[in-house]
Amino acid sequence: MTLPFFFDFNLSELVKHPVFADQPDYRAMQVWQQVYTKLKFDPMQINNVPLELRRKMKDAFDFEPVTVAQKVSGEGNQAEKIAFNLSDGAKIETVLMRYTERNTICISTQVGCGMGCVFCATGQMGFTRNLETAEIVGQVMYFAKILREEGSALTNIVIMGMGEPFVNYDAVLKSIDILNDPDGFQFGERRITISTVGIVPMIEKFTLAKRQINLAVSLHAPTNAIRDKILPINKTYPIEKLLIACNDYAKYTKRRISFEYALIDGVNDSLEDATQLAHLLKGMLCHVNLIPLNPTRNYGGKGTKSDHVKAFYSTLTRAGIPCSIRISRGVEIGAGCGQLVNKE
Repeated sequence: MTLPFFFDFNLSELVKHPVFADQPDYRAMQVWQQVYTKLKFDPMQINNVPLELRRKMKDAFDFEPVTVAQKVSGEGNQAEKIAFNLSDGAKIETVLMRYTERNTICISTQVGCGMGCVFCATGQMGFTRNLETAEIVGQVMYFAKILREEGSALTNIVIMGMGEPFVNYDAVLKSIDILNDPDGFQFGERRITISTVGIVPMIEKFTLAKRQINLAVSLHAPTNAIRDKILPINKTYPIEKLLIACNDYAKYTKRRISFEYALIDGVNDSLEDATQLAHLLKGMLCHVNLIPLNPTRNYGGKGTKSDHVKAFYSTLTRAGIPCSIRISRGVEIGAGCGQLVNKE
């Protein structure tokens, strides 16, 4: 019999689970806190509840929605990529990036991706399925425990791994709610960023939810002519519709929106492109992340050279557009932006 994953349950659902039916009202809370604050993922280690209940939980829940298939570390251990096995045999990849003052994990929300962005390894895979809530939470719990054992802690979560988060909206938001729970993991929404390729109706829905979660949008081009060629979604939601939704988000939530821009040599990196981009974003509460393209197996484009990246950056900043050049981590181990892929 297949057991339900513990990490699929929020606290209110856990309280109602039959395993707690004959228990005092506070028992589920005790278990919840041991799992999410003490990071005890074996019910037999939850020693503040009766042994009989621990045994029942062991028979009632699966605490391993993801298991490690492969681990690869980058230079200086600054990036660590884990390939996780899922219960149906599928695989996903998740990345930990270590910086001087923070530890960020990039988590996945789907097996593959159906968006078809031409330069993205995950998009080149095609779509298999959405991840369950437990499979999303499980990625975070794995790295939270690793970092705690190192005497460190997780500081940021970016939902920018395999898949389009807004296609799996309900599971992604439930995962965030579980991680944010004040009686459990207590991970603040402002330390979480969701990245989308630009599904306009879902941006509108997310805007109305008025969450404290950060929003990043994969823009990657200043014109429809360019964006159509590299992001198929643009034919459904062209730039003008996308930017209306983004501007509404910034105005309604009063939160800054981030635009991701992968610089591809000879495709979207001319100074004219930079000028057009600045014109598009003028007056919007936003920030642009410039990312020199990372190599993938099935796309022949190359990343823009460093001196031209700086010129593109200077054009934006002179026009008053807040901008930064992303420091790439893990490119040498296939853990950079756009490189995550199920190799089987």
